[in-house]
Amino acid sequence: MPIRWYGPADPTDPTYRHFARIVNLCLHGGLFAAVNSGLWFVEGMRHPWPQLGWLTDTWALIWFVQLLLVVQQRPKPEPQDPS
Repeated sequence: MPIRWYGPADPTDPTYRHFARIVNLCLHGGLFAAVNSGLWFVEGMRHPWPQLGWLTDTWALIWFVQLLLVVQQRPKPEPQDPS
């Protein structure tokens, strides 16, 4: 099921901004997975690349920091009216 935003795109809306951060996180994760798996495949087929582990670990750490920022910046739930 694709990720969609239903309603007007309002950059001042905190929920919309959070949604945009989640979409960017997913794109970053997909790019990380695609590029890294391709690099590891080529490395396994051709010759050892000693820096590949370092590159993968650094990129994974950057993605994890982005994940933590997305979780930290999520909007607080609005209080419900008890009536």
